[in-house]
Amino acid sequence: MGAFMSRFWFMLFPAKEYKIVVVGLDNAGKTTTLYKLHLGEVVTTHPTVGSNVEELVYKNIRFEVWDLGGQERLRTSWATYYRGTHAVIAVIDSTDRARISIMKDELFRLLQHDDLLQAAVLVFANKQDLKEAMSPAEITDALSLHSIKSHDWHIQACCALTGAGLYDGLGWIAGKVTGKTTT
Repeated sequence: MGAFMSRFWFMLFPAKEYKIVVVGLDNAGKTTTLYKLHLGEVVTTHPTVGSNVEELVYKNIRFEVWDLGGQERLRTSWATYYRGTHAVIAVIDSTDRARISIMKDELFRLLQHDDLLQAAVLVFANKQDLKEAMSPAEITDALSLHSIKSHDWHIQACCALTGAGLYDGLGWIAGKVTGKTTT
C-alpha cells in the first residue's frame, strides 16, 4: 500500500531528479554507503568493476546515484559519468593514511572537469567507528579542502556500516541542489 501511495504522490507531484556520482579509492566504502542509503541495510559487496546505479528518494527529492569503481585502472573512466552531475560524493577511508594524497590528487583532477563546474562536493569521512580513523579536520587538511573556492563543499563524518552521518550528508546535498534547506 505504501509503495502505491508513493507512486501516486510522485505522479501528482513529480520530483525533480538530481544526479550524484560517488567516487573514492577502492575499499573506501562507496558501495556500502550507496546500499545503506538505498536499502537501509548493509549488503555484502565486492570490488566494483565499472559502476552501480540506484535511485534514492530523500524528502521528495529523487537522486540518481552512480557508484564508480575506485581501483586505479578504473579511475580514468570516472569522467565518462560526469555529464549532468549535480553533486559529487567523495568517500574517504578515514583509516587509509597512506593513500590520502592519492585521493587528494583525484579530487582536484575531477574538480577541474567542465561537466562538474557547478557540482557541490560532499566528502564522507567514512569508517569513523574505527579508533585509528583520521578526524574530519585531519582529512580536511590532508585533502586541502579549504583551498577549494570554485565549489560548495562539506565534509561529513560517517560510518557506512551503521548509517551514522549518511543522511546528514544527503541532506546537505539536497539543500545545495535545490537551493532549499531540508529539515
